[in-house]
Amino acid sequence: MRSPVLAAAKRPVALVGALAATFTLAACGSDSGGAENAGPPQPGGTLRYGLSTAPTCSDPAQSSTNQTIYVTRQVVDSLVDQDPETGVIKPWLADSWFVSADAKSFTFHLKDGITFSDGTPLTADSVRKNFDATLALGGAKAPLAVSYLAGYTGSTVVDPRTVRVDFGVPNAQFLQATSTSQLGIQADSTVTKSADDRCLGTNIGSGPFTYADWKQNASVTLAKRTGYNWGSAVFAKQGDAYLDKIAFTVVPESGVRTGSLGSGQLDAISDALPQDVAQIEGSGGRVQFTSNPGIPFGLQPNVNRGPLRDPAVRAAFLPAINRQELVDTVLGPQFKTATSPLASRTPGFVDLSSRVKFDQNAAKQILDKAGWTPGADGIRVKDGQRLSASVMYASVFAGNQAILELTQQQLRAVGIELKLDPVSVPDWTTRQNAKDFEFNYYNSTRADGDILRTTFGVDQRNLNGRGPNEKLDALLTAELSTTDSAERARIIGEAQGAVLDEGLWIPTVELSQAIGIAKSTSDVKFEASARLQFHDTWLRR
Repeated sequence: MRSPVLAAAKRPVALVGALAATFTLAACGSDSGGAENAGPPQPGGTLRYGLSTAPTCSDPAQSSTNQTIYVTRQVVDSLVDQDPETGVIKPWLADSWFVSADAKSFTFHLKDGITFSDGTPLTADSVRKNFDATLALGGAKAPLAVSYLAGYTGSTVVDPRTVRVDFGVPNAQFLQATSTSQLGIQADSTVTKSADDRCLGTNIGSGPFTYADWKQNASVTLAKRTGYNWGSAVFAKQGDAYLDKIAFTVVPESGVRTGSLGSGQLDAISDALPQDVAQIEGSGGRVQFTSNPGIPFGLQPNVNRGPLRDPAVRAAFLPAINRQELVDTVLGPQFKTATSPLASRTPGFVDLSSRVKFDQNAAKQILDKAGWTPGADGIRVKDGQRLSASVMYASVFAGNQAILELTQQQLRAVGIELKLDPVSVPDWTTRQNAKDFEFNYYNSTRADGDILRTTFGVDQRNLNGRGPNEKLDALLTAELSTTDSAERARIIGEAQGAVLDEGLWIPTVELSQAIGIAKSTSDVKFEASARLQFHDTWLRR
Protein backbone atom coordinates (compact mmCIF):
# COMPACT_ATOMS: atom_id res chain seq x y z
CA MET A 1 0.00 0.00 0.00
CA ARG A 2 1.29 3.44 -0.90
CA SER A 3 1.98 5.50 2.19
CA PRO A 4 -0.12 8.65 2.70
CA VAL A 5 3.01 10.82 2.58
CA LEU A 6 4.16 9.39 -0.74
CA ALA A 7 0.68 9.65 -2.18
CA ALA A 8 0.51 13.28 -1.16
CA ALA A 9 3.91 13.95 -2.64
CA LYS A 10 2.59 12.93 -6.06
CA ARG A 11 -0.07 15.64 -6.08
CA PRO A 12 0.74 18.96 -7.83
CA VAL A 13 1.16 20.78 -4.50
CA ALA A 14 0.11 19.15 -1.24
CA LEU A 15 -0.07 21.22 1.92
CA VAL A 16 -1.77 21.02 5.27
CA GLY A 17 -4.03 23.78 6.58
CA ALA A 18 -3.58 27.29 5.27
CA LEU A 19 0.18 27.06 4.68
CA ALA A 20 -0.62 27.05 0.97
CA ALA A 21 -1.13 30.77 1.09
CA THR A 22 1.31 31.41 3.97
CA PHE A 23 0.54 35.13 4.34
CA THR A 24 0.20 37.78 1.67
CA LEU A 25 3.13 39.99 0.80
CA ALA A 26 2.46 43.56 -0.23
CA ALA A 27 3.19 44.30 -3.86
CA CYS A 28 6.89 44.93 -4.10
CA GLY A 29 8.79 47.23 -6.41
CA SER A 30 8.40 50.65 -7.91
CA ASP A 31 10.41 52.78 -10.30
CA SER A 32 11.54 56.37 -9.96
CA GLY A 33 10.89 57.00 -13.62
CA GLY A 34 12.03 55.93 -17.05
CA ALA A 35 10.59 53.06 -19.02
CA GLU A 36 11.47 49.40 -19.42
CA ASN A 37 12.71 48.46 -22.86
CA ALA A 38 9.93 47.55 -25.27
CA GLY A 39 10.18 44.58 -27.57
CA PRO A 40 11.17 40.94 -27.08
CA PRO A 41 14.06 40.10 -24.73
CA GLN A 42 17.46 39.68 -26.36
CA PRO A 43 19.82 36.90 -25.25
CA GLY A 44 23.53 37.49 -24.72
CA GLY A 45 25.83 40.10 -23.27
CA THR A 46 27.49 40.78 -19.92
CA LEU A 47 25.64 42.68 -17.20
CA ARG A 48 28.12 44.95 -15.39
CA TYR A 49 26.90 45.45 -11.82
CA GLY A 50 28.31 47.82 -9.19
CA LEU A 51 28.10 46.49 -5.61
CA SER A 52 28.28 48.96 -2.73
CA THR A 53 30.22 46.58 -0.47
CA ALA A 54 32.23 43.43 -1.04
CA PRO A 55 30.58 40.01 -0.81
CA THR A 56 31.75 38.29 2.35
CA CYS A 57 31.62 34.63 1.24
CA SER A 58 30.69 32.72 -1.92
CA ASP A 59 28.72 30.12 0.04
CA PRO A 60 24.95 30.75 0.02
CA ALA A 61 24.59 28.97 3.36
CA GLN A 62 26.98 31.44 5.01
CA SER A 63 25.69 34.56 3.23
CA SER A 64 23.86 37.25 5.17
CA THR A 65 24.46 40.70 3.65
CA ASN A 66 22.38 41.91 0.70
CA GLN A 67 25.40 42.51 -1.52
CA THR A 68 26.60 38.96 -0.89
CA ILE A 69 23.20 37.41 -1.56
CA TYR A 70 22.86 39.37 -4.83
CA VAL A 71 25.75 37.17 -5.99
CA THR A 72 25.10 33.83 -4.28
CA ARG A 73 21.39 33.72 -5.18
CA GLN A 74 22.32 33.30 -8.87
CA VAL A 75 24.35 30.10 -8.48
CA VAL A 76 22.08 28.04 -6.25
CA ASP A 77 18.49 26.83 -6.57
CA SER A 78 16.11 26.18 -3.68
CA LEU A 79 13.60 23.40 -3.12
CA VAL A 80 10.73 25.89 -3.49
CA ASP A 81 10.30 29.57 -4.32
CA GLN A 82 8.07 32.27 -2.84
CA ASP A 83 6.04 34.54 -5.09
CA PRO A 84 7.14 38.12 -4.27
CA GLU A 85 3.67 39.50 -5.01
CA THR A 86 1.49 37.02 -3.10
CA GLY A 87 3.77 35.14 -0.72
CA VAL A 88 2.50 31.82 -2.13
CA ILE A 89 5.04 28.99 -2.19
CA LYS A 90 5.79 27.80 -5.75
CA PRO A 91 7.73 24.85 -7.24
CA TRP A 92 11.43 25.08 -8.01
CA LEU A 93 13.67 22.04 -7.54
CA ALA A 94 10.69 20.27 -5.99
CA ASP A 95 7.55 19.94 -8.08
CA SER A 96 5.44 18.90 -5.07
CA TRP A 97 5.63 18.66 -1.30
CA PHE A 98 3.71 17.55 1.75
CA VAL A 99 3.69 18.99 5.28
CA SER A 100 2.51 16.80 8.15
CA ALA A 101 -0.32 18.09 10.33
CA ASP A 102 2.04 18.50 13.30
CA ALA A 103 4.61 20.45 11.21
CA LYS A 104 7.33 17.96 12.15
CA SER A 105 7.76 16.28 8.76
CA PHE A 106 8.26 17.81 5.30
CA THR A 107 8.39 15.62 2.19
CA PHE A 108 9.70 16.98 -1.12
CA HIS A 109 9.47 15.33 -4.54
CA LEU A 110 12.17 16.57 -6.92
CA LYS A 111 11.86 17.29 -10.62
CA ASP A 112 13.46 14.77 -12.96
CA GLY A 113 16.80 15.39 -14.64
CA ILE A 114 18.28 18.13 -12.42
CA THR A 115 22.07 18.31 -12.42
CA PHE A 116 24.70 20.41 -10.72
CA SER A 117 27.05 22.45 -12.90
CA ASP A 118 29.75 19.75 -12.50
CA GLY A 119 27.39 17.28 -14.21
CA THR A 120 26.49 15.25 -11.13
CA PRO A 121 22.78 14.59 -10.49
CA LEU A 122 20.84 16.47 -7.83
CA THR A 123 19.00 13.78 -5.89
CA ALA A 124 17.14 13.31 -2.63
CA ASP A 125 20.45 12.27 -1.08
CA SER A 126 21.93 15.62 -2.18
CA VAL A 127 19.24 17.37 -0.14
CA ARG A 128 20.00 15.18 2.88
CA LYS A 129 23.73 15.88 2.67
CA ASN A 130 23.14 19.61 2.33
CA PHE A 131 20.97 19.90 5.44
CA ASP A 132 23.35 17.72 7.46
CA ALA A 133 26.33 19.79 6.32
CA THR A 134 24.57 23.10 6.97
CA LEU A 135 23.86 22.11 10.55
CA ALA A 136 27.51 21.10 10.93
CA LEU A 137 28.65 24.59 9.89
CA GLY A 138 27.26 25.89 13.18
CA GLY A 139 25.50 29.08 14.14
CA ALA A 140 28.64 31.23 14.14
CA LYS A 141 29.32 30.53 10.45
CA ALA A 142 25.76 30.12 9.15
CA PRO A 143 23.42 31.73 11.69
CA LEU A 144 20.40 32.11 9.39
CA ALA A 145 20.63 28.68 7.78
CA VAL A 146 21.14 26.90 11.10
CA SER A 147 18.22 28.75 12.71
CA TYR A 148 15.92 27.50 9.94
CA LEU A 149 16.85 23.91 10.87
CA ALA A 150 15.83 24.25 14.53
CA GLY A 151 14.94 20.83 15.92
CA TYR A 152 16.28 18.97 12.84
CA THR A 153 16.61 15.24 13.50
CA GLY A 154 17.59 14.12 10.00
CA SER A 155 16.49 13.51 6.44
CA THR A 156 15.34 10.22 4.95
CA VAL A 157 15.81 9.31 1.29
CA VAL A 158 12.47 7.72 0.39
CA ASP A 159 13.53 7.21 -3.24
CA PRO A 160 16.06 8.97 -5.51
CA ARG A 161 13.68 11.88 -6.08
CA THR A 162 11.83 11.98 -2.73
CA VAL A 163 13.26 13.16 0.58
CA ARG A 164 11.57 13.49 3.97
CA VAL A 165 12.96 16.09 6.39
CA ASP A 166 12.11 15.44 10.05
CA PHE A 167 12.13 17.59 13.17
CA GLY A 168 11.80 16.62 16.81
CA VAL A 169 9.54 19.62 17.46
CA PRO A 170 7.07 21.50 15.23
CA ASN A 171 8.76 23.78 12.70
CA ALA A 172 5.99 25.47 10.68
CA GLN A 173 8.38 28.04 9.21
CA PHE A 174 10.52 25.43 7.46
CA LEU A 175 8.64 25.30 4.15
CA GLN A 176 9.21 29.03 3.57
CA ALA A 177 12.80 28.65 4.78
CA THR A 178 13.49 26.19 1.95
CA SER A 179 12.84 29.05 -0.50
CA THR A 180 15.82 31.02 0.83
CA SER A 181 19.28 30.96 -0.70
CA GLN A 182 20.74 29.93 2.67
CA LEU A 183 19.07 26.52 2.28
CA GLY A 184 19.86 26.29 -1.44
CA ILE A 185 21.22 22.93 -2.60
CA GLN A 186 24.90 22.50 -3.51
CA ALA A 187 26.90 19.58 -4.90
CA ASP A 188 28.64 16.93 -2.78
CA SER A 189 32.01 18.37 -3.81
CA THR A 190 31.05 21.65 -2.12
CA VAL A 191 29.27 20.53 1.04
CA THR A 192 32.15 18.22 2.04
CA LYS A 193 34.54 21.22 2.25
CA SER A 194 35.35 23.17 5.39
CA ALA A 195 33.39 26.34 6.14
CA ASP A 196 36.31 28.56 5.09
CA ASP A 197 36.97 26.63 1.87
CA ARG A 198 33.31 27.07 0.95
CA CYS A 199 33.89 30.85 0.78
CA LEU A 200 36.48 30.89 -2.02
CA GLY A 201 34.30 30.97 -5.15
CA THR A 202 34.45 27.28 -6.05
CA ASN A 203 30.88 26.43 -5.00
CA ILE A 204 28.96 24.13 -7.32
CA GLY A 205 25.20 24.66 -7.51
CA SER A 206 22.39 23.88 -9.93
CA GLY A 207 21.46 27.53 -10.58
CA PRO A 208 21.25 29.48 -13.84
CA PHE A 209 24.79 30.88 -13.34
CA THR A 210 28.12 29.46 -12.19
CA TYR A 211 31.20 31.02 -10.60
CA ALA A 212 33.74 31.94 -13.30
CA ASP A 213 35.99 34.15 -11.15
CA TRP A 214 36.11 35.27 -7.50
CA LYS A 215 38.46 38.01 -6.31
CA GLN A 216 37.84 38.69 -2.64
CA ASN A 217 36.97 42.35 -1.90
CA ALA A 218 37.19 43.28 -5.58
CA SER A 219 35.01 41.45 -8.11
CA VAL A 220 33.00 38.35 -8.99
CA THR A 221 32.17 37.02 -12.46
CA LEU A 222 29.34 34.60 -13.09
CA ALA A 223 28.80 32.65 -16.33
CA LYS A 224 25.53 31.34 -17.77
CA ARG A 225 24.75 27.69 -17.19
CA THR A 226 23.55 26.12 -20.44
CA GLY A 227 20.92 23.38 -20.36
CA TYR A 228 19.17 24.90 -17.34
CA ASN A 229 15.65 23.42 -17.54
CA TRP A 230 14.32 23.39 -13.96
CA GLY A 231 13.82 27.05 -13.14
CA SER A 232 11.42 28.41 -10.55
CA ALA A 233 7.72 28.71 -11.37
CA VAL A 234 8.14 32.39 -10.41
CA PHE A 235 10.50 33.03 -13.34
CA ALA A 236 8.96 34.69 -16.38
CA LYS A 237 10.64 32.20 -18.71
CA GLN A 238 11.90 28.66 -18.48
CA GLY A 239 15.25 27.49 -19.81
CA ASP A 240 18.61 29.26 -19.84
CA ALA A 241 19.08 32.79 -18.56
CA TYR A 242 19.37 35.55 -21.18
CA LEU A 243 22.68 36.99 -19.96
CA ASP A 244 25.96 35.30 -20.90
CA LYS A 245 27.76 36.71 -17.88
CA ILE A 246 27.34 38.94 -14.83
CA ALA A 247 30.39 40.95 -13.80
CA PHE A 248 30.10 42.27 -10.23
CA THR A 249 32.54 44.99 -9.22
CA VAL A 250 32.87 46.51 -5.75
CA VAL A 251 32.44 50.30 -5.98
CA PRO A 252 32.07 51.69 -2.43
CA GLU A 253 31.63 55.36 -3.36
CA SER A 254 28.02 56.21 -4.25
CA GLY A 255 29.01 59.06 -6.56
CA VAL A 256 31.39 56.83 -8.50
CA ARG A 257 28.72 54.15 -8.91
CA THR A 258 26.21 56.72 -10.17
CA GLY A 259 28.73 58.32 -12.54
CA SER A 260 29.73 54.94 -13.93
CA LEU A 261 26.08 54.08 -14.57
CA GLY A 262 25.48 57.34 -16.40
CA SER A 263 28.64 57.02 -18.51
CA GLY A 264 27.80 53.49 -19.62
CA GLN A 265 30.55 51.75 -17.65
CA LEU A 266 28.00 49.91 -15.50
CA ASP A 267 24.53 48.54 -16.32
CA ALA A 268 23.09 48.46 -12.78
CA ILE A 269 24.20 49.56 -9.30
CA SER A 270 23.30 48.98 -5.67
CA ASP A 271 22.26 51.58 -3.09
CA ALA A 272 21.32 54.50 -5.31
CA LEU A 273 20.95 57.37 -2.85
CA PRO A 274 18.12 59.96 -3.07
CA GLN A 275 20.53 62.60 -4.33
CA ASP A 276 21.57 60.25 -7.15
CA VAL A 277 18.08 59.78 -8.62
CA ALA A 278 18.02 62.93 -10.77
CA GLN A 279 21.40 62.14 -12.29
CA ILE A 280 20.39 58.57 -13.08
CA GLU A 281 17.11 59.63 -14.66
CA GLY A 282 18.91 62.40 -16.57
CA SER A 283 21.00 59.77 -18.36
CA GLY A 284 17.85 57.83 -19.34
CA GLY A 285 18.03 55.34 -16.48
CA ARG A 286 15.73 54.72 -13.54
CA VAL A 287 15.90 53.68 -9.89
CA GLN A 288 13.97 50.56 -8.95
CA PHE A 289 12.82 50.34 -5.31
CA THR A 290 11.40 47.66 -3.08
CA SER A 291 11.00 47.46 0.70
CA ASN A 292 12.70 44.65 2.56
CA PRO A 293 10.61 42.32 4.71
CA GLY A 294 12.04 41.07 7.98
CA ILE A 295 13.57 43.04 10.84
CA PRO A 296 13.85 46.77 10.00
CA PHE A 297 16.93 48.77 10.86
CA GLY A 298 17.15 49.37 14.57
CA LEU A 299 19.25 49.49 17.71
CA GLN A 300 19.60 46.12 19.44
CA PRO A 301 20.76 46.56 23.04
CA ASN A 302 22.99 44.15 24.89
CA VAL A 303 20.90 44.04 28.06
CA ASN A 304 23.95 43.10 30.14
CA ARG A 305 25.90 46.28 29.42
CA GLY A 306 25.99 49.52 31.43
CA PRO A 307 22.82 51.65 31.49
CA LEU A 308 21.14 49.28 29.03
CA ARG A 309 20.55 46.89 31.91
CA ASP A 310 17.82 49.31 33.01
CA PRO A 311 14.47 48.53 31.26
CA ALA A 312 13.45 52.18 31.68
CA VAL A 313 16.45 53.33 29.66
CA ARG A 314 15.58 50.93 26.85
CA ALA A 315 11.96 52.07 26.99
CA ALA A 316 12.95 55.73 26.70
CA PHE A 317 14.69 55.17 23.39
CA LEU A 318 11.39 54.40 21.61
CA PRO A 319 9.81 57.89 21.96
CA ALA A 320 13.17 59.72 21.87
CA ILE A 321 13.81 59.03 18.16
CA ASN A 322 12.14 61.06 15.41
CA ARG A 323 11.92 58.45 12.66
CA GLN A 324 10.15 60.68 10.17
CA GLU A 325 13.03 63.14 10.40
CA LEU A 326 15.45 60.30 9.63
CA VAL A 327 13.50 59.42 6.48
CA ASP A 328 12.97 63.01 5.34
CA THR A 329 16.52 64.20 6.02
CA VAL A 330 18.64 61.21 5.05
CA LEU A 331 16.66 58.85 2.84
CA GLY A 332 13.72 60.25 0.89
CA PRO A 333 10.09 59.34 0.16
CA GLN A 334 10.78 55.80 -1.08
CA PHE A 335 11.69 54.78 2.47
CA LYS A 336 9.38 54.17 5.43
CA THR A 337 9.65 54.71 9.16
CA ALA A 338 9.81 51.50 11.18
CA THR A 339 6.79 51.04 13.46
CA SER A 340 7.42 47.52 14.77
CA PRO A 341 10.19 44.96 15.23
CA LEU A 342 8.93 43.65 11.86
CA ALA A 343 9.00 45.58 8.60
CA SER A 344 5.65 46.30 6.98
CA ARG A 345 6.11 43.85 4.07
CA THR A 346 6.68 40.93 6.43
CA PRO A 347 3.89 38.35 6.73
CA GLY A 348 2.29 38.82 10.15
CA PHE A 349 3.36 42.47 10.53
CA VAL A 350 1.38 44.56 13.03
CA ASP A 351 1.55 48.37 12.96
CA LEU A 352 2.61 49.48 16.45
CA SER A 353 3.03 53.15 15.56
CA SER A 354 1.02 54.15 18.64
CA ARG A 355 3.91 52.75 20.69
CA VAL A 356 6.76 53.64 18.34
CA LYS A 357 5.99 57.36 18.32
CA PHE A 358 8.20 60.43 18.64
CA ASP A 359 7.54 62.19 21.95
CA GLN A 360 10.56 63.79 23.62
CA ASN A 361 8.57 64.72 26.72
CA ALA A 362 7.49 61.12 27.19
CA ALA A 363 11.11 59.97 26.91
CA LYS A 364 12.21 62.55 29.51
CA GLN A 365 9.42 61.53 31.87
CA ILE A 366 10.41 57.85 31.66
CA LEU A 367 14.00 58.73 32.54
CA ASP A 368 13.01 61.18 35.27
CA LYS A 369 10.83 58.56 36.93
CA ALA A 370 13.67 56.01 36.77
CA GLY A 371 16.03 58.42 38.54
CA TRP A 372 18.17 59.50 35.59
CA THR A 373 18.72 63.25 36.08
CA PRO A 374 20.46 65.73 33.74
CA GLY A 375 24.15 66.35 34.47
CA ALA A 376 26.16 69.53 33.94
CA ASP A 377 26.61 68.80 30.21
CA GLY A 378 22.98 67.73 29.71
CA ILE A 379 23.70 64.00 29.72
CA ARG A 380 21.75 62.22 32.42
CA VAL A 381 23.37 60.52 35.38
CA LYS A 382 22.23 57.99 37.98
CA ASP A 383 24.32 56.79 40.93
CA GLY A 384 27.42 58.28 39.29
CA GLN A 385 26.87 56.50 35.95
CA ARG A 386 26.41 58.53 32.76
CA LEU A 387 23.56 57.59 30.43
CA SER A 388 25.96 56.77 27.63
CA ALA A 389 26.16 53.84 25.22
CA SER A 390 28.03 53.12 22.00
CA VAL A 391 26.46 51.71 18.85
CA MET A 392 28.40 49.29 16.65
CA TYR A 393 27.59 49.35 12.94
CA ALA A 394 29.04 48.44 9.56
CA SER A 395 28.50 50.24 6.26
CA VAL A 396 26.38 47.47 4.78
CA PHE A 397 23.92 50.21 3.80
CA ALA A 398 25.10 53.57 2.49
CA GLY A 399 22.83 55.59 4.77
CA ASN A 400 23.81 54.00 8.09
CA GLN A 401 26.26 56.59 9.32
CA ALA A 402 24.10 59.61 8.44
CA ILE A 403 21.08 57.98 10.11
CA LEU A 404 23.03 57.30 13.28
CA GLU A 405 24.55 60.78 13.37
CA LEU A 406 21.07 62.30 13.29
CA THR A 407 19.82 59.75 15.85
CA GLN A 408 22.74 60.78 18.05
CA GLN A 409 21.53 64.40 17.96
CA GLN A 410 17.93 63.42 18.72
CA LEU A 411 18.93 61.32 21.73
CA ARG A 412 21.16 64.03 23.15
CA ALA A 413 18.08 66.30 23.32
CA VAL A 414 16.61 64.00 26.01
CA GLY A 415 19.90 63.51 27.85
CA ILE A 416 21.22 60.30 26.24
CA GLU A 417 24.75 60.10 24.84
CA LEU A 418 25.10 57.77 21.84
CA LYS A 419 28.67 57.12 20.68
CA LEU A 420 29.22 55.85 17.14
CA ASP A 421 31.44 52.79 16.69
CA PRO A 422 31.93 52.04 12.96
CA VAL A 423 33.61 48.70 12.17
CA SER A 424 34.46 46.58 9.13
CA VAL A 425 32.04 43.82 8.13
CA PRO A 426 34.40 41.02 9.35
CA ASP A 427 34.92 42.75 12.71
CA TRP A 428 31.19 43.41 12.97
CA THR A 429 30.46 39.71 12.48
CA THR A 430 33.08 38.66 15.01
CA ARG A 431 31.87 41.10 17.65
CA GLN A 432 28.22 40.18 17.06
CA ASN A 433 28.98 36.52 17.66
CA ALA A 434 30.85 37.42 20.87
CA LYS A 435 28.10 39.89 21.96
CA ASP A 436 30.90 42.44 22.24
CA PHE A 437 28.83 45.61 21.89
CA GLU A 438 26.43 47.87 23.76
CA PHE A 439 24.10 48.61 20.84
CA ASN A 440 24.25 46.78 17.52
CA TYR A 441 22.68 48.57 14.53
CA TYR A 442 21.52 46.45 11.61
CA ASN A 443 18.56 44.94 9.81
CA SER A 444 17.79 41.36 8.80
CA THR A 445 15.74 40.32 5.79
CA ARG A 446 13.29 37.43 5.46
CA ALA A 447 9.77 37.14 4.08
CA ASP A 448 8.45 35.28 7.11
CA GLY A 449 7.56 36.44 10.63
CA ASP A 450 9.64 33.60 12.08
CA ILE A 451 12.56 36.01 11.84
CA LEU A 452 11.41 37.23 15.27
CA ARG A 453 12.27 33.81 16.70
CA THR A 454 15.64 33.55 14.99
CA THR A 455 16.57 37.08 16.10
CA PHE A 456 15.15 37.23 19.64
CA GLY A 457 14.70 33.59 20.71
CA VAL A 458 16.62 32.87 23.90
CA ASP A 459 17.94 29.67 22.29
CA GLN A 460 18.65 31.33 18.92
CA ARG A 461 20.98 34.24 18.04
CA ASN A 462 19.80 36.25 21.06
CA LEU A 463 22.30 39.05 20.51
CA ASN A 464 20.48 40.90 23.31
CA GLY A 465 22.00 38.38 25.71
CA ARG A 466 18.67 38.16 27.51
CA GLY A 467 17.55 35.46 29.91
CA PRO A 468 14.27 33.50 29.82
CA ASN A 469 11.02 35.44 29.48
CA GLU A 470 7.90 33.35 29.92
CA LYS A 471 5.58 35.37 27.68
CA LEU A 472 7.97 36.03 24.79
CA ASP A 473 9.47 32.53 24.82
CA ALA A 474 6.01 30.95 24.73
CA LEU A 475 4.97 33.06 21.75
CA LEU A 476 8.15 32.37 19.77
CA THR A 477 7.69 28.63 20.36
CA ALA A 478 3.98 28.67 19.57
CA GLU A 479 4.37 30.21 16.10
CA LEU A 480 6.31 27.12 15.07
CA SER A 481 3.53 24.81 16.16
CA THR A 482 0.58 25.86 14.01
CA THR A 483 0.01 25.41 10.30
CA ASP A 484 -3.02 27.71 10.40
CA SER A 485 -1.91 30.99 8.85
CA ALA A 486 -4.44 33.18 10.73
CA GLU A 487 -3.46 31.74 14.11
CA ARG A 488 0.22 32.01 13.27
CA ALA A 489 -0.24 35.66 12.26
CA ARG A 490 -1.98 36.35 15.58
CA ILE A 491 0.89 34.81 17.53
CA ILE A 492 3.51 36.71 15.54
CA GLY A 493 1.56 39.91 16.15
CA GLU A 494 1.65 39.36 19.91
CA ALA A 495 5.35 38.55 19.74
CA GLN A 496 6.10 41.92 18.14
CA GLY A 497 4.52 43.67 21.11
CA ALA A 498 6.41 41.46 23.56
CA VAL A 499 9.74 42.37 21.92
CA LEU A 500 8.93 46.06 22.45
CA ASP A 501 7.77 45.37 26.03
CA GLU A 502 11.22 44.03 26.88
CA GLY A 503 13.09 46.79 25.04
CA LEU A 504 14.91 44.30 22.82
CA TRP A 505 14.69 46.36 19.60
CA ILE A 506 14.48 50.10 18.99
CA PRO A 507 13.23 50.39 15.37
CA THR A 508 14.39 53.30 13.20
CA VAL A 509 13.68 52.92 9.46
CA GLU A 510 12.72 50.19 7.01
CA LEU A 511 15.35 49.25 4.48
CA SER A 512 14.45 49.68 0.82
CA GLN A 513 16.56 48.34 -1.98
CA ALA A 514 17.29 51.13 -4.45
CA ILE A 515 18.82 49.75 -7.63
CA GLY A 516 20.03 52.14 -10.31
CA ILE A 517 19.37 50.69 -13.77
CA ALA A 518 20.67 51.91 -17.13
CA LYS A 519 18.29 52.44 -20.03
CA SER A 520 19.79 49.42 -21.82
CA THR A 521 18.91 47.03 -18.97
CA SER A 522 15.55 45.29 -18.53
CA ASP A 523 13.77 42.93 -16.16
CA VAL A 524 15.96 43.29 -13.11
CA LYS A 525 13.71 41.60 -10.57
CA PHE A 526 13.44 41.24 -6.81
CA GLU A 527 12.59 37.93 -5.19
CA ALA A 528 10.35 37.68 -2.12
CA SER A 529 13.10 38.70 0.30
CA ALA A 530 13.96 41.79 -1.79
CA ARG A 531 17.16 40.27 -3.17
CA LEU A 532 17.95 40.41 -6.88
CA GLN A 533 17.22 37.54 -9.25
CA PHE A 534 18.89 37.88 -12.67
CA HIS A 535 17.47 34.86 -14.52
CA ASP A 536 15.02 37.01 -16.52
CA THR A 537 17.30 40.05 -16.95
CA TRP A 538 18.41 41.05 -20.45
CA LEU A 539 20.34 43.79 -22.23
CA ARG A 540 19.47 45.80 -25.32
CA ARG A 541 22.61 45.74 -27.43
